[in-house]
Amino acid sequence: MQINLPSGVSASFHARAGSTMDLARSYDGAQGFPHWILAGTQTHARGRQGRSWLSPAGAFSASLVMQPRCSPSQAAQRSFVAACALRRALAGVVDAGALAQKWPNDVLLNGGKVAGILLESFGSGQLVERLTIGIGVNLGHAPQNVAQASFAPIGVADVTGQSLFPDAFLSILAAEFAAVEAVLDQQGFAEVRAEWTAHAARLGENITARTGREEITGRFEGLDAQGNLLLLTAGGKRVIPAADIYF
Repeated sequence: MQINLPSGVSASFHARAGSTMDLARSYDGAQGFPHWILAGTQTHARGRQGRSWLSPAGAFSASLVMQPRCSPSQAAQRSFVAACALRRALAGVVDAGALAQKWPNDVLLNGGKVAGILLESFGSGQLVERLTIGIGVNLGHAPQNVAQASFAPIGVADVTGQSLFPDAFLSILAAEFAAVEAVLDQQGFAEVRAEWTAHAARLGENITARTGREEITGRFEGLDAQGNLLLLTAGGKRVIPAADIYF
Protein backbone atom coordinates (compact mmCIF):
# COMPACT_ATOMS: atom_id res chain seq x y z
CA MET A 1 0.00 0.00 0.00
CA GLN A 2 1.46 3.31 -1.13
CA ILE A 3 0.13 6.46 0.57
CA ASN A 4 1.64 9.81 -0.34
CA LEU A 5 1.45 12.21 2.59
CA PRO A 6 2.33 15.85 3.20
CA SER A 7 5.57 16.58 5.03
CA GLY A 8 5.31 15.90 8.75
CA VAL A 9 2.19 13.75 8.42
CA SER A 10 2.21 10.00 9.11
CA ALA A 11 -0.27 7.15 8.64
CA SER A 12 -0.89 3.56 9.65
CA PHE A 13 -3.12 0.92 8.07
CA HIS A 14 -5.19 -1.78 9.77
CA ALA A 15 -6.89 -4.39 7.64
CA ARG A 16 -9.69 -4.80 10.20
CA ALA A 17 -10.70 -2.69 13.17
CA GLY A 18 -13.63 -2.22 15.47
CA SER A 19 -13.41 1.52 14.92
CA THR A 20 -10.63 3.84 13.81
CA MET A 21 -11.79 6.18 16.57
CA ASP A 22 -10.98 3.48 19.11
CA LEU A 23 -7.57 2.94 17.52
CA ALA A 24 -7.00 6.67 17.71
CA ARG A 25 -7.70 6.67 21.44
CA SER A 26 -4.95 4.11 21.99
CA TYR A 27 -2.45 5.68 19.60
CA ASP A 28 0.77 6.25 21.54
CA GLY A 29 2.13 9.03 19.35
CA ALA A 30 5.16 7.01 18.27
CA GLN A 31 4.76 8.12 14.64
CA GLY A 32 4.13 11.72 15.56
CA PHE A 33 1.24 14.09 14.90
CA PRO A 34 -0.83 14.57 12.84
CA HIS A 35 -1.35 10.88 12.21
CA TRP A 36 -3.93 9.19 9.98
CA ILE A 37 -5.31 5.77 10.91
CA LEU A 38 -6.91 3.95 7.97
CA ALA A 39 -8.91 0.73 8.27
CA GLY A 40 -9.85 -1.73 5.54
CA THR A 41 -13.06 -2.64 7.36
CA GLN A 42 -14.73 -1.49 10.57
CA THR A 43 -17.01 -3.70 12.63
CA HIS A 44 -18.24 -1.11 15.14
CA ALA A 45 -18.04 2.21 13.35
CA ARG A 46 -20.05 5.06 14.82
CA GLY A 47 -21.26 8.52 13.93
CA ARG A 48 -22.52 11.53 15.85
CA GLN A 49 -24.39 11.01 19.14
CA GLY A 50 -23.46 7.32 19.25
CA ARG A 51 -25.25 6.44 16.04
CA SER A 52 -23.91 3.50 14.07
CA TRP A 53 -22.11 4.14 10.79
CA LEU A 54 -22.15 1.40 8.18
CA SER A 55 -18.86 0.69 6.40
CA PRO A 56 -19.63 -1.28 3.24
CA ALA A 57 -16.93 -2.90 1.15
CA GLY A 58 -14.64 -0.32 -0.40
CA ALA A 59 -15.62 2.47 1.99
CA PHE A 60 -13.08 4.95 3.28
CA SER A 61 -12.76 4.68 7.06
CA ALA A 62 -10.11 6.77 8.76
CA SER A 63 -9.35 8.94 11.76
CA LEU A 64 -6.88 11.79 11.99
CA VAL A 65 -5.20 12.28 15.36
CA MET A 66 -3.91 15.78 16.13
CA GLN A 67 -2.40 17.68 19.05
CA PRO A 68 -3.87 21.15 18.52
CA ARG A 69 -3.32 22.46 22.06
CA CYS A 70 -6.10 24.99 21.62
CA SER A 71 -9.46 25.94 23.09
CA PRO A 72 -12.50 23.69 22.57
CA SER A 73 -14.07 26.25 20.23
CA GLN A 74 -10.93 26.33 18.09
CA ALA A 75 -10.81 22.53 18.05
CA ALA A 76 -14.42 22.44 16.83
CA GLN A 77 -13.41 24.53 13.82
CA ARG A 78 -11.59 21.47 12.48
CA SER A 79 -14.99 20.02 11.61
CA PHE A 80 -15.27 22.69 8.93
CA VAL A 81 -11.64 22.19 7.90
CA ALA A 82 -12.39 18.50 7.40
CA ALA A 83 -15.61 19.22 5.51
CA CYS A 84 -13.86 21.62 3.12
CA ALA A 85 -11.01 19.15 2.62
CA LEU A 86 -13.49 16.36 1.91
CA ARG A 87 -15.37 18.43 -0.64
CA ARG A 88 -12.11 19.38 -2.35
CA ALA A 89 -10.96 15.75 -2.44
CA LEU A 90 -14.29 14.48 -3.77
CA ALA A 91 -14.43 17.25 -6.38
CA GLY A 92 -11.55 15.51 -8.10
CA VAL A 93 -13.59 12.33 -8.40
CA VAL A 94 -17.16 13.50 -9.11
CA ASP A 95 -18.75 16.62 -10.57
CA ALA A 96 -17.95 19.41 -8.11
CA GLY A 97 -21.37 20.94 -8.72
CA ALA A 98 -23.03 17.82 -7.34
CA LEU A 99 -21.38 18.28 -3.94
CA ALA A 100 -22.70 20.32 -1.02
CA GLN A 101 -21.87 20.65 2.66
CA LYS A 102 -24.56 20.09 5.26
CA TRP A 103 -24.12 21.64 8.68
CA PRO A 104 -22.49 20.61 10.87
CA ASN A 105 -20.41 17.77 9.45
CA ASP A 106 -21.78 15.96 6.38
CA VAL A 107 -20.97 16.12 2.68
CA LEU A 108 -23.80 15.52 0.22
CA LEU A 109 -23.58 14.17 -3.32
CA ASN A 110 -26.66 14.68 -5.50
CA GLY A 111 -28.56 15.34 -2.25
CA GLY A 112 -27.54 12.05 -0.62
CA LYS A 113 -25.05 11.60 2.21
CA VAL A 114 -21.69 10.51 0.82
CA ALA A 115 -19.47 11.38 3.80
CA GLY A 116 -19.66 12.08 7.51
CA ILE A 117 -17.32 13.56 10.10
CA LEU A 118 -17.03 12.89 13.84
CA LEU A 119 -14.89 14.85 16.31
CA GLU A 120 -13.68 13.68 19.71
CA SER A 121 -11.45 15.81 21.91
CA PHE A 122 -9.48 15.16 25.07
CA GLY A 123 -7.74 17.55 27.42
CA SER A 124 -7.75 19.28 30.76
CA GLY A 125 -9.47 22.51 31.60
CA GLN A 126 -9.87 24.74 28.56
CA LEU A 127 -7.04 23.11 26.60
CA VAL A 128 -7.68 20.44 23.97
CA GLU A 129 -4.53 18.35 23.98
CA ARG A 130 -5.68 15.68 21.54
CA LEU A 131 -8.28 15.88 18.80
CA THR A 132 -9.48 12.98 16.69
CA ILE A 133 -11.38 13.53 13.46
CA GLY A 134 -13.18 10.45 12.19
CA ILE A 135 -14.11 10.44 8.51
CA GLY A 136 -16.24 7.95 6.62
CA VAL A 137 -16.80 8.14 2.87
CA ASN A 138 -18.87 5.85 0.65
CA LEU A 139 -16.28 5.44 -2.09
CA GLY A 140 -17.99 2.33 -3.44
CA HIS A 141 -21.73 1.78 -3.59
CA ALA A 142 -23.97 3.08 -0.83
CA PRO A 143 -24.86 0.72 2.02
CA GLN A 144 -28.23 -0.93 1.64
CA ASN A 145 -31.19 -1.06 4.02
CA VAL A 146 -30.12 1.91 6.13
CA ALA A 147 -32.83 2.41 8.73
CA GLN A 148 -34.05 5.84 9.84
CA ALA A 149 -31.64 7.83 7.71
CA SER A 150 -32.60 11.50 7.44
CA PHE A 151 -30.60 11.65 4.20
CA ALA A 152 -30.36 8.56 2.01
CA PRO A 153 -26.78 7.38 1.60
CA ILE A 154 -25.10 7.54 -1.77
CA GLY A 155 -21.77 6.16 -2.96
CA VAL A 156 -19.20 7.53 -5.37
CA ALA A 157 -19.53 4.36 -7.44
CA ASP A 158 -23.30 4.92 -7.67
CA VAL A 159 -22.51 8.09 -9.63
CA THR A 160 -19.30 7.30 -11.48
CA GLY A 161 -19.59 3.54 -11.89
CA GLN A 162 -16.07 3.19 -10.48
CA SER A 163 -14.65 2.84 -6.99
CA LEU A 164 -11.58 4.67 -5.74
CA PHE A 165 -9.21 2.73 -3.48
CA PRO A 166 -9.20 4.08 0.10
CA ASP A 167 -5.40 4.45 0.19
CA ALA A 168 -5.47 6.53 -2.99
CA PHE A 169 -8.22 8.70 -1.52
CA LEU A 170 -6.24 9.18 1.68
CA SER A 171 -3.33 10.59 -0.34
CA ILE A 172 -5.71 13.16 -1.84
CA LEU A 173 -7.57 13.93 1.38
CA ALA A 174 -4.45 14.28 3.53
CA ALA A 175 -3.04 16.86 1.12
CA GLU A 176 -6.31 18.81 1.04
CA PHE A 177 -6.67 18.70 4.81
CA ALA A 178 -3.15 20.06 5.24
CA ALA A 179 -3.94 22.83 2.75
CA VAL A 180 -7.15 23.91 4.52
CA GLU A 181 -5.47 23.61 7.92
CA ALA A 182 -2.81 26.01 6.64
CA VAL A 183 -5.58 28.46 5.69
CA LEU A 184 -6.94 28.22 9.25
CA ASP A 185 -3.50 28.77 10.77
CA GLN A 186 -2.45 31.63 8.51
CA GLN A 187 -5.70 33.43 7.69
CA GLY A 188 -8.08 32.42 10.45
CA PHE A 189 -11.44 30.70 10.68
CA ALA A 190 -13.21 33.42 8.70
CA GLU A 191 -11.56 32.17 5.50
CA VAL A 192 -12.49 28.55 6.21
CA ARG A 193 -16.02 29.62 7.06
CA ALA A 194 -16.25 31.52 3.77
CA GLU A 195 -15.19 28.47 1.78
CA TRP A 196 -17.60 26.23 3.66
CA THR A 197 -20.48 28.67 3.23
CA ALA A 198 -19.85 29.00 -0.52
CA HIS A 199 -20.79 25.33 -0.85
CA ALA A 200 -23.42 25.07 1.90
CA ALA A 201 -26.57 23.10 1.19
CA ARG A 202 -29.81 25.13 1.30
CA LEU A 203 -28.20 28.45 2.16
CA GLY A 204 -30.94 31.12 2.10
CA GLU A 205 -33.69 28.52 2.24
CA ASN A 206 -35.91 27.24 5.05
CA ILE A 207 -34.54 24.30 7.01
CA THR A 208 -35.40 22.63 10.31
CA ALA A 209 -33.02 22.17 13.24
CA ARG A 210 -33.82 19.59 15.92
CA THR A 211 -31.85 20.15 19.11
CA GLY A 212 -33.32 17.45 21.32
CA ARG A 213 -35.28 20.05 23.26
CA GLU A 214 -37.05 21.79 20.40
CA GLU A 215 -37.57 21.91 16.66
CA ILE A 216 -36.72 25.21 15.00
CA THR A 217 -37.60 26.13 11.42
CA GLY A 218 -36.20 29.19 9.71
CA ARG A 219 -34.14 30.54 6.86
CA PHE A 220 -30.56 29.33 6.87
CA GLU A 221 -28.49 32.50 7.09
CA GLY A 222 -25.05 30.91 7.35
CA LEU A 223 -22.56 30.55 10.21
CA ASP A 224 -21.48 32.92 12.94
CA ALA A 225 -17.84 33.57 13.84
CA GLN A 226 -17.71 30.37 15.92
CA GLY A 227 -19.36 28.12 13.32
CA ASN A 228 -22.79 28.06 14.97
CA LEU A 229 -25.83 27.78 12.72
CA LEU A 230 -27.78 30.99 12.10
CA LEU A 231 -31.51 30.69 11.46
CA LEU A 232 -33.88 33.57 10.80
CA THR A 233 -37.19 32.49 12.33
CA ALA A 234 -40.56 34.15 12.75
CA GLY A 235 -39.43 35.12 16.25
CA GLY A 236 -36.08 36.53 15.17
CA LYS A 237 -32.56 35.27 14.59
CA ARG A 238 -31.51 32.10 16.40
CA VAL A 239 -27.95 30.95 17.03
CA ILE A 240 -27.78 27.16 17.23
CA PRO A 241 -24.57 25.46 18.44
CA ALA A 242 -25.69 21.84 17.96
CA ALA A 243 -28.59 20.18 16.15
CA ASP A 244 -29.64 17.72 13.49
CA ILE A 245 -30.68 19.43 10.27
CA TYR A 246 -33.56 18.44 7.99
CA PHE A 247 -34.81 19.82 4.70
